[in-house]
Amino acid sequence: MASHRRPKQPSRTRVTVLTATAAAAVALTSQGAAQAAPKPSKDEVKSKVDKLYEDAGLATDKYNGAKEKQEKLEKQIDDLQDKVARGQEELNDLRDGLGSLASAQYRSGGIDPSLQLFLSSDPDSYLDKASTLDQLSGKQVEALKKIQKKQRDLAQQRKEAAGKLDDLADTRKELGRKKKEVQGKLGEAQKLLNTLTAKEKQELAAKEKRASRAAGDRVELGKEAPASNRGAAALSAAATQLGKPYVSGGSGPNSYDCSGLTQWAYAQADVSITRTTYTQQNDGTKIGRSQLKPGDLVFFNNLAHVGFYAGNGQVLHAPKPGAVVRYEAMEYLGNFQFGVRVA
Repeated sequence: MASHRRPKQPSRTRVTVLTATAAAAVALTSQGAAQAAPKPSKDEVKSKVDKLYEDAGLATDKYNGAKEKQEKLEKQIDDLQDKVARGQEELNDLRDGLGSLASAQYRSGGIDPSLQLFLSSDPDSYLDKASTLDQLSGKQVEALKKIQKKQRDLAQQRKEAAGKLDDLADTRKELGRKKKEVQGKLGEAQKLLNTLTAKEKQELAAKEKRASRAAGDRVELGKEAPASNRGAAALSAAATQLGKPYVSGGSGPNSYDCSGLTQWAYAQADVSITRTTYTQQNDGTKIGRSQLKPGDLVFFNNLAHVGFYAGNGQVLHAPKPGAVVRYEAMEYLGNFQFGVRVA
């Protein structure tokens, strides 16, 4: 016969010992983890922050692309909706005209049965029947065909507008995701910077200040011939923005990201280029480093960054968060990929 006695509970002393042992184990594990992960050095922090800024730049470009697509879709939808509204007015006028024709027939002795049938339903099913067409006058047939075509056009335009609205909804979701990704990368970079001591922050700030030349500073650019008159004009326009802050998604005139600056500057030279680095790479002819001339676009770090080649190995660009539009030597900008000469 099975025993029904309650199992013996552990004593309070034993529970206390076990709890204390577990707490000690956790404390030892935490100490070991802390010892295994020493505080990163200033240079390590800077390296990680630079990589996060690069990742944020790539995400920003995707955000800019989605934003540009959204703006195009919104314009296309507005145009389609205007076209549908105008088409509906034209259709109403055509129907009114056919109604007037029916009224005239009624006054002269009665409405043709086929026309009467049409006025109470959709014409498509009747236009396809030869027997019906035979009973209508040429003027009536022409009016019905115009109405039929207008109805079909309107149906197609409404379908197209509905598709664009679906695309717009998807694009807005993508915008939200990319914005969140950019903010996440920048937030992570800031957390790393906050781990530095006051002295380390001052040293990094001094280094950044040396790199961020103000608009009035002299930069030796040499006397290289420009890529083209328009390239020279775009480079000159970009130079007027020296000292303006880098802002993710900025496209001027108060702040810029890298591709926002290049697009804005070329627009001042009456040249339209696309908004993002991964599309600007296709806005001209790709060239190697030895072929670069002032006004050419230069791309770095897996299309994460773009700027203007300014001559003498210098690049004019909007570098990264916390920096301003400035000249900087190419060797400090990371992995050079190629140049692009805009036609």
